[in-house]
Amino acid sequence: MITIHADVVGSLLRPPELLAAQQRLAAGAITAAEFKLIEDRAVDDAVALQESVGLKIVTDGEMRRQSFQSQMTAAVSGFGEFDLDAFLWGEWHDEQGVERTRRPRRLGAVAKLKRLRYLSADEFSYLKSKTNRIPKITLPSPGLWANFWSARHSKAAYPTLDSFLADIVQILRDEVKELVRLGASYVQIDAPHYGLLLDPKTRGFYEGQGWSLDRWLGRGLELDNAVMDGFPDVTFGFHI
Repeated sequence: MITIHADVVGSLLRPPELLAAQQRLAAGAITAAEFKLIEDRAVDDAVALQESVGLKIVTDGEMRRQSFQSQMTAAVSGFGEFDLDAFLWGEWHDEQGVERTRRPRRLGAVAKLKRLRYLSADEFSYLKSKTNRIPKITLPSPGLWANFWSARHSKAAYPTLDSFLADIVQILRDEVKELVRLGASYVQIDAPHYGLLLDPKTRGFYEGQGWSLDRWLGRGLELDNAVMDGFPDVTFGFHI
């Protein structure tokens, strides 16, 4: 007998209604309360879609996020100036060729990180209330936040990359604790950059932050393990 495990990696395409509502909210054409109703409806539809095809594990489609990482910057102060390119810089390949997006020049934490609210607790609570399947929530891997440390912009708050990533790990551990309290049993760690280290250009950026390739691989594993340590009742998945 063959057992097949299948679930959504996390994100689903946002429906046109939600995309239009995001623009209308930014323009002040609808209220935050009106927008949330549309957002909730998009989550409900995402859950219904996954259940309809028989998935035993469901996500909220990450309908409430700007990107899969952005719940961190939305919930924590100190990251400084950034836009969507902070999450998407690099080379993207498709059938039309290569699209290159530059890393924002001023990217880098500028103050001690301070959690203003939990990152994903509200997302999880809503999802859990809408399904009798296993609700999965995703959190960003701590190592990818090296992207938000800069020798130029961050040293006043964080003299070293290690000190910055230590605070990232603590924020993520606190988040897992809260998710467990709310009933989470499946947490996915998103996008540890092990694979990207194979690309010479991306590897050059990381090595420019001060660590060798071997250091990055070893330290990345240590950081991910630090987030997961001490939660025996949680299944942790990885999106690599």
